[in-house]
Amino acid sequence: MKVQVLSPVWGNEDQDLYSFMNLIDSKGYDGLDTWIPTKKNDYLALIDYRNNRDFFLVAHQHQADGSTFKKFLRSFAKQLCECEKIIPNLINSHTGRDYFTTTQFLDLIYVAEDFSAKSGITVLHETHRGRMGYCPQMIAELFEKNSNFLITADFSHWTCVTESMLENFKEVLDEAIRRTRHVHARIGFEQGPQVPDPRAPEWQYAVDKFLTWWDKIYAVNKTIGTETLSFTTEFGPFPYMPVFPYTVEPVAVQFEVNCFIKDLLRNRYISDPSPNFNIR
Repeated sequence: MKVQVLSPVWGNEDQDLYSFMNLIDSKGYDGLDTWIPTKKNDYLALIDYRNNRDFFLVAHQHQADGSTFKKFLRSFAKQLCECEKIIPNLINSHTGRDYFTTTQFLDLIYVAEDFSAKSGITVLHETHRGRMGYCPQMIAELFEKNSNFLITADFSHWTCVTESMLENFKEVLDEAIRRTRHVHARIGFEQGPQVPDPRAPEWQYAVDKFLTWWDKIYAVNKTIGTETLSFTTEFGPFPYMPVFPYTVEPVAVQFEVNCFIKDLLRNRYISDPSPNFNIR
């Protein structure tokens, strides 16, 4: 199984995209997790990289809008088609609103499944606050009603929403792990979706817990024969990144933190993958 580690464009939007892709390539990243660029030069640069380099690309669908289900559904279908234009390896989707009904969520899953069948591009539904799958107890019912849909695991949202390290959600967590084909590798904690700096010793307990989950995701995908498992180092800028009052200086440099996570993932799953990862 091939493991790909990606950089987010999030937090780096002010940079020229071609220069940023050259930067992450030089730092040892395998690709990019990005929404569709709105600037023509950035769009053309992304297409050039996608077509002419060994560059793994995740299209990030978060633009679908509409406060009602009917409006969101139309926008969702349109945005999936927009993502298709850059020929991504997969699409990561912010699907729905957290107040939609189970039936409405299932309808959105069906739209994504139909799109995938026609385009050949897998759509993964991210476990994100405010969206479908915003907490484990919510997504459990969807797992029961649709045995096929797959997810992007961002368990930092779940630790925040449940104010826990998910000790009471083993069954649904195990099912989520089995359905994961992409990981947003950000480390959360009981009171937030992002620890200030995962290199600091006070956050080692959270790092260890997330590594346990990621190890299981790696093991599951290796066992079932997944061709490629991808991770995005998704520590974000302010307001995800805490800042000092008044100066608004970040407590850590986002890019440096993401490179730390990138090196951790590459060392763990690419350079010397452990044969002992298993589901317990």
